[in-house]
Amino acid sequence: MSFLIRQISRTADGREIIRPQEIDRTMISIGRLAENDIHLQDLAVAPRHAQIERLDQRRIIVKSVSGLDFDVDGRPVQEVEIDSAKGAELRFGGHRLTIGHEGANVTIAVERVEALSDASEYKDEARVFSLRGLLPGKRLSAWGFAALILLCFLAFPIWSWATYSEVKTRPVGFHADQSWSSGKLSLAHKSLENNCQACHVKPFEAVRDTSCTSCHTQVHDHADPKRLAEAKATPGLGGRVQLMFASAFNVPQGRCVECHTEHEGAGKMQPTAQQFCSDCHADLKTRLTDTRLLDAGDFGTAHPEFRPAVIVRPGGAHPVTQRISFDKKPIEDNGLKFPHELHLSKAGGVARMAQTLSGDKGYGNALACKDCHRPDSSGTRFQPVDMEQDCSGCHSLAFDEIGGTVRTLRHGDPAQVMADIRAFYRGTGPARPANLGGMARRRPGLYAEGQVYSAYFGAVGARPGQAESAIRAVFSPGGACFDCHRIDPPGAGGTWRVQPVSQNARYFRKGWFDHDAHKTEDCESCHAAPTSKAATDLLIPDLASCRTCHVGEAGASLQTVAKPVPSGCALCHSYHMDDGAPWSTRQRVADNKGGTNAAKPTGAR
Repeated sequence: MSFLIRQISRTADGREIIRPQEIDRTMISIGRLAENDIHLQDLAVAPRHAQIERLDQRRIIVKSVSGLDFDVDGRPVQEVEIDSAKGAELRFGGHRLTIGHEGANVTIAVERVEALSDASEYKDEARVFSLRGLLPGKRLSAWGFAALILLCFLAFPIWSWATYSEVKTRPVGFHADQSWSSGKLSLAHKSLENNCQACHVKPFEAVRDTSCTSCHTQVHDHADPKRLAEAKATPGLGGRVQLMFASAFNVPQGRCVECHTEHEGAGKMQPTAQQFCSDCHADLKTRLTDTRLLDAGDFGTAHPEFRPAVIVRPGGAHPVTQRISFDKKPIEDNGLKFPHELHLSKAGGVARMAQTLSGDKGYGNALACKDCHRPDSSGTRFQPVDMEQDCSGCHSLAFDEIGGTVRTLRHGDPAQVMADIRAFYRGTGPARPANLGGMARRRPGLYAEGQVYSAYFGAVGARPGQAESAIRAVFSPGGACFDCHRIDPPGAGGTWRVQPVSQNARYFRKGWFDHDAHKTEDCESCHAAPTSKAATDLLIPDLASCRTCHVGEAGASLQTVAKPVPSGCALCHSYHMDDGAPWSTRQRVADNKGGTNAAKPTGAR
């Protein structure tokens, strides 16, 4: 014995749609909940309103389980027995259930009918107790609201702008054209909050570059505009449509505001998205075949190996540098003989010296990087290592003491060194030789700052030639100059020469690195100084070292990095290169001479 339920619905044109369902049980439920066998979506129906039970082949009993009535042939009841062969009509809210019989099945046709609330009496009552009759019609309301919007957000703002268009700084308060603003200005432009005309010079015109360059006078192009145009990839359909509209409204390409978007919130201006750079640089060589720049798309996945500017020939303040990739294992020729391993050793003579001078110099049980490398005022880079300030604490050049005053050779001036030694041995000569080199100099604690080297430069004997012997010893193995510097043998004039030392202040000329941002890290985590045995070792980190933290903008290698740092192009590269750019000095010279922009680079950075 089954129930055959037919759900009947009608389309807009009156066509009837029937969805049958057969339930092989003797009892079914009726209600508003979806779990009921007959689900009636009607607020007039209780969640579990009634149930229908089959008594035999023909008879059924319908019983309310919610305590609410239902109608049977127009009569409200809570329980009724029905002969399905004779049929009956039940009413639950706005639904009609028609009972019938087919074969061994009891049929129930379920159809939505007109709700009682649509009765004319109810309509009249709703009209009396509502505000519908007091409001204007829909068309009049629509036109009225449109006029109100135009007045508040167009006419009033235009009037407000015109009122203060000639005023440099507006008074504090509300101004109607502020409703056009999409947000607060960034911290960089906070001072312009009440000076809209500084950027928005003309009404209904996009901000022009001239508004930006009126303050940012030192900003220059990223590269030659012609080269920039050649470097850009061919736009797709969407890009071409945008260019078409930009041309129609006289909006030039490459404007400042394409990268530097304002009114994004009262914080730091957000860096340019990596996509802006990779659109050109990811496959730059396919369009600029003559460029020396390598393709780069993402630091974590598509970035070339670093090519630092390495000193290949020292020359004091003007060394010869060359960009060499880490793939070629570059070495640096800075003119020094300096083993970091010896100076950073935790044991041995240097460590004992650090312990001896710890009270005066603040050293620990051994020398550390900070004892010689001092950051500059910005914290970005380091000051050059200075002999008098950083080295003389251990490597004193004192050679004599007279009446408590220590005489010291002049560092960096070989000619003056030779003159001082000759003066020391002039005339009858001293009762003892100058203390400037030899084995005793290597004993820690005997040659600190303010003390005389316990170093012997020649046997005490005949005075003629003793000064020249001492000079030769200074510039020879074991001497005060030879152990740290490269010495050129004396020429025909007998003058010894010390090769000039060069210190590289910036290795990455095309990028930017800030030591202050890495101050939470140990120096040894990036610089392998404790294991470096020669001054020619290049101790800056390569690409793989940086990728242990920096994973690119998308973080492609996020799962393999312990401390991932999302790193877009703008983190290390500036679109407008700073004063450290390789061409900036040449450009200033050209400007001072009345030159043109010819000194600027002609290729994209």
